[in-house]
Amino acid sequence: MRQSRVLRLLDRLEREPRADAVIEAVRKGVRALPLGDGRDLLHGRWLGHPVHPLMVQVPIGSWLSAAVLDLYPGRSREAGLLVGVGLAAAAPAALAGWVDWAELHRRQQRVGLAHAVMNVTAVGLYTASLTSRVKGRGAAGRVYGFLGLTAVAAGGMLGGHLAYRQASGANHAEEVPYVVTQGWHRIGAVAEFPADQPVRRSVDDVSVLVVRETGGAVHALAERCSHLAGPLSEGTVSDGCVQCPWHGSVFRLSDGWNVRGPATAPQPAFDTRIIDGHVEIRLRQGPDGQAPDEAGAEQQGTGTGVHGHGS
Repeated sequence: MRQSRVLRLLDRLEREPRADAVIEAVRKGVRALPLGDGRDLLHGRWLGHPVHPLMVQVPIGSWLSAAVLDLYPGRSREAGLLVGVGLAAAAPAALAGWVDWAELHRRQQRVGLAHAVMNVTAVGLYTASLTSRVKGRGAAGRVYGFLGLTAVAAGGMLGGHLAYRQASGANHAEEVPYVVTQGWHRIGAVAEFPADQPVRRSVDDVSVLVVRETGGAVHALAERCSHLAGPLSEGTVSDGCVQCPWHGSVFRLSDGWNVRGPATAPQPAFDTRIIDGHVEIRLRQGPDGQAPDEAGAEQQGTGTGVHGHGS
């Protein structure tokens, strides 16, 4: 089967660089907004996934409901109320979307910019629709409303491409528990891990970040950032955390918790132990799925066990 024309256009949009100067200027502007802790709130770190898709349900649902009411005579007032609700909800949803967009790869940002243009067009059309209704021009209000819904549909299609084809909001570390086999894996001698320095190792073709603290405790996390698969082994280790070099997400080394976004999901963590001077790691699981300890004598709780000959 041949690739659809729409998909070909979207693939071309991803590769089109002519708007990159605009993208960079807008990206810097969004990053410069004085949002403080509100930035992580808008990213959805508290929710565990991006909050923007949840927020857009209000304007989309309101406008779709208004379109249904516009199909029936005498319901223009109710439809106008729903148009207004959608407009009021569009602003915070857009802000959350822009905050997420500013931390994406360039190809994703190109599609995201087109998505935003369509949504801005929709807001303009619905503003005209509401204005027409207030002035008693119901027919024009309905026409503007249906045109606005068309723009929303086009924007939704672009948003779906961004989310599912380009995985802009996906957890890029989700597959780790399904790829790493159970049990302990030896990853190298203790001497191979300089104190407080990030080191990259591999287990079952999964990259692992290993950090040995000055005090001797060893921590291991999935190495590819859950946000957009950035290399944490190239990041900065400080205060018991590692910062992704790509977009600045911060993860706690002891358990992989995402201390700061844009990452909304934590990093998969590994239990560690030292046997005969070698570091071994095991994928950490929840209490109901805790893998058995073959040696039968590691420390749990912090996830770091240090024991064995030569430790």
